[in-house]
Amino acid sequence: MVDIATRVWNQKWKIDPIVRSLIDTDFYKLLMCQSIFRNNPETQVTFSLINRTKSVRLAELIDEGELREQLDHIRSLSLTRGESTWLRGNTFYGKRQMFRPDFMEWFESLRLPPYHLEKRHGQYELTFEGAWPEVMMWEIPALAVLMELRGRAVLGEMRRFELQVLYARAMTRVWEKVERLREIEGLVLADFGTRRRHSFLWQDWCVQALQEGLGEAFIGTSNCLIAKNRDVEAIGTNAHELPMVYAALTDTDEELAEAPYRVLADWHEEHEGNLRIILPDTYGTEQFLENAPDWLAGWTGVRVDSGDPAKGAEIAIRWWESKGEDPSEKLVIFSDGLDVEKIEELHHQFAGRVRVSFGWGTMLTNDFRGLVPGDRLAPFSLVCKAVSAEGRPTVKLSDNPNKAMGPEDEIARYKRVFGVGQQEAVEVFV
Repeated sequence: MVDIATRVWNQKWKIDPIVRSLIDTDFYKLLMCQSIFRNNPETQVTFSLINRTKSVRLAELIDEGELREQLDHIRSLSLTRGESTWLRGNTFYGKRQMFRPDFMEWFESLRLPPYHLEKRHGQYELTFEGAWPEVMMWEIPALAVLMELRGRAVLGEMRRFELQVLYARAMTRVWEKVERLREIEGLVLADFGTRRRHSFLWQDWCVQALQEGLGEAFIGTSNCLIAKNRDVEAIGTNAHELPMVYAALTDTDEELAEAPYRVLADWHEEHEGNLRIILPDTYGTEQFLENAPDWLAGWTGVRVDSGDPAKGAEIAIRWWESKGEDPSEKLVIFSDGLDVEKIEELHHQFAGRVRVSFGWGTMLTNDFRGLVPGDRLAPFSLVCKAVSAEGRPTVKLSDNPNKAMGPEDEIARYKRVFGVGQQEAVEVFV
């Protein structure tokens, strides 16, 4: 097992690049990329970094030269033969050859496109423009680089024994959480912590801790590279960028209202079984399900990713019942802002009523709260989102208005089209 504290003490980026591989990314990015490569390969998009936690002034913490070195290193990466073999030949969700030969040929030749970086008001403006299948692959690496460089800036001020004690305390914290979680009968949990992790080495350690501590209750990780290296399942389905871009490409209100369902119709053609998970909250969960076509009720389940998670699950249960489906056979994946207490609460509330699963993210792979003076390693809310498609702004409403994004006039239009009324604002922690 890696001595992380010593590695950090000795760390030079040429030895420890933050992103080590093009598959050091979330599995759902690859699944979505294949779908986009098939259906929208030429669509031009712009992705942009958005720091929701304004108090963390990244441009004052992170050296621009070091940031550029890390980003340039990512642009030099390509799939290795072993990575390609794993993607081509492995079984994912019970399906062999999940990735089509034409997609794999394209992916094997991929180098990530250029980036644009500026400093403004103490923050970095980092944007990526180009063809959707290429640009979308920047999202997770960009987040990982900014999160880890911020951590390295703090860790670089610490001495050898301070680092040893810091990581000992952080490891103890993770293990104490694991000990609580393994008391939950019937727990099903995956690591979703790539995008806002403390570091690659730390995420890898956390996955090993879950493997040993939870046994069969730990079903896998969203991180493809760690899944490959640790021989665990790669976990993931789809994300908000699909309906956001599809919606931006529409011309009329009628087309806009249908866009989220066209996304899932395309997905339906490509995937089956446990990959048929609905992410309903992009433009409001309740309205999405009320207007959903009947065939969606037959899908495997839903992922609850914003707003009050219990409310979102209850809405899904009522919808399945109204469609004549048995909720106890459906899967609900909770994935927003989880920590041990919330996992315990939601499992107690919904186990037996539905099949419950958890995608545990930031509070698994980046919980260093209170471990350094000034709490300078506390996690913060950093995202990288598609902000335009073919020159048109994208919009996300979410079940939490604090997560809404897009121009105000377009947000108002989307709320009207999708029938979204008053929403309860929830503080965005991560």
